[in-house]
Amino acid sequence: MVKVSEDIQILTQEAIALLKTLIETPSFSKEEANTAALIAAFFTNKQIPFQQKKNNLWAFNRHFDPAKPTVLLNSHHDTVKPNKSWTLDPFKAIVEEDKLYGLGSNDAGGCLVSLVATFCYFFEREDLTYNVAIATTAEEEISGKEGLETVVPELPEISFAIVGEPTEMQLAVAEKGLLVLDCVAKGKSGHAAREEGDNAIYKALKDISWIINHQFPKVSPTLGPVKMSVTIINAGTQHNVVPDACTFTIDVRVTDQYTLEEVIAEIQANIQSEVIARSIRLRPSSIPMDHPIVLEGLKLGRTAYGSPTTSDQALLDCPSLKMGPGHSARSHSADEFIYMREIEEGIKQYITMLEGVVTR
Repeated sequence: MVKVSEDIQILTQEAIALLKTLIETPSFSKEEANTAALIAAFFTNKQIPFQQKKNNLWAFNRHFDPAKPTVLLNSHHDTVKPNKSWTLDPFKAIVEEDKLYGLGSNDAGGCLVSLVATFCYFFEREDLTYNVAIATTAEEEISGKEGLETVVPELPEISFAIVGEPTEMQLAVAEKGLLVLDCVAKGKSGHAAREEGDNAIYKALKDISWIINHQFPKVSPTLGPVKMSVTIINAGTQHNVVPDACTFTIDVRVTDQYTLEEVIAEIQANIQSEVIARSIRLRPSSIPMDHPIVLEGLKLGRTAYGSPTTSDQALLDCPSLKMGPGHSARSHSADEFIYMREIEEGIKQYITMLEGVVTR
C-alpha cells in the first residue's frame, strides 16, 4: 500500500469534510442541484476546471493528452429517501468514534469523496501514461436517464473505468444487467358461475411456471446463472367475472453470457403472454481478470467476485471495475454510516492500484 504520507492525510481530511457537507444537503434522485453546487465549489476551490450538465460534473487531469488513453473514475451523489426506521437525523453528519453517520454516507458518499480525492492526487501529475477523468453523477439510485448516461457522450473514449460503490474495496469484476419485463396474458371474460370465458390468470400461471423452472444453459463463471423472478401480478375486476387479462412483471438479472435481446427473445419464444421490456439500457458489465487494474488489486490481497446488483456500471461500454469503501449491507439502511478509516483506506487503495497502471 502507499505509505500514509502527509498528502494522503490531507486528502482524507478534505474528503471527509466534503462528505459531511454532502450528507447535510438533501440530494434525492432528480433533486441533486445543491450537492452538485457543493462539488462545483470544491473543484473551484482546488482550481480544477470542470464541466457540468444538469446535476452531473466532470473534470480531467491538468495535463490531459488526447493521444493517451483515459481512465474514468465515477460515483454518484444522489441518495434514496430515508426510511422510517431512522433513529438519527439522516441529514446531520454525526461522528461517533470512527463512524460517520448520515444519509448517503455509505451509498455512495464515501466512494465518491474517495474517488474525488484520488483524482486530486493525480490532477497535477505530468508523468501519467493515462489521462484521468472524474465524473460525479446524478440519478443512479433510480437508473435515471439524466445521470451518467448524459455525461458519457461528452467524454473521450474510455479505456477502463472504476465505479465507486461500497464493496469493502473488494473487486467486483462483473455485474449483472437488469431487465424489467411487463407481461400480459390475454383471455376472454365470462360469468364465473358458468363455463364461459378463457381465464387469463390460468394462462399467466402456465407462463409463470415456465419462468420458475427455466434455466438458461450458459452460466457465467463470475456471476452464475441468469435469475428470473416474478415480482408483481394483477388481474380481475370482481369475484364473479372471469378475467380477460392478467399482467405480471419479471425482474431478470442477466449475466455477461447473454445480451438483453437474447434473453427477451428466449422468454418470448417460450411463453404465450406478450412481453414488453421497460428498457434495454442496463446491460451486464465486466472486466477481464488479467486487466492491469484487476491485477493490481489482486496484488493487494483483494478478492474478485461477481456482483448481483446493478449500478451505473451498466451504462458504460468499456471494461469497468466496481469497487469502493463501505459495506453494501449498510446501503439504504436506517442510521447508515461509514467508518472514516474506510475512506482513508479507500483513497490509499485507489491510488496504489492506479499508480501501478497509469504511470507505467
